[in-house]
Amino acid sequence: MDTTTTIWRTTPDLAQCNELAAGCTIGHVGIEFTDAGPDHLTARMPVDRRTRQPFGILHGGASVLLAETLVSFAATLAAEPGKACVGLEINANHLRPVSSGWVTGTARPIALGRRTQVWEVRIVDDLGKPTCVSRCTIAVVEPQS
Repeated sequence: MDTTTTIWRTTPDLAQCNELAAGCTIGHVGIEFTDAGPDHLTARMPVDRRTRQPFGILHGGASVLLAETLVSFAATLAAEPGKACVGLEINANHLRPVSSGWVTGTARPIALGRRTQVWEVRIVDDLGKPTCVSRCTIAVVEPQS
């Protein structure tokens, strides 16, 4: 992507994203927004007692939570101001187990329509090896009163 263009209609503010996330499930599992570029949003999540399943590896649902968190924030930032973004569908392919450290997800758009957005999230481990690939479809709607 040309570095002079951006997908954002609202400039990403990582501190604000982390502040909004702190008081809910996102903050509880330790997700932190770490980077925003002209065409992506990145966050990381610890692989620890909060995010592992009983067999000691990262829970697939935690990977989906990271993916949907990234897409929800990114879609809102890319949508026309004043619109609400809601998930329509998400899928995830879990590629490799992770038992400790951090996983990092990066969301990039596949399609940014006025009413529908499609995003891809690639999640990697501390060594940069892919652990999960997710795709999420978002509806851009008028906010409920």
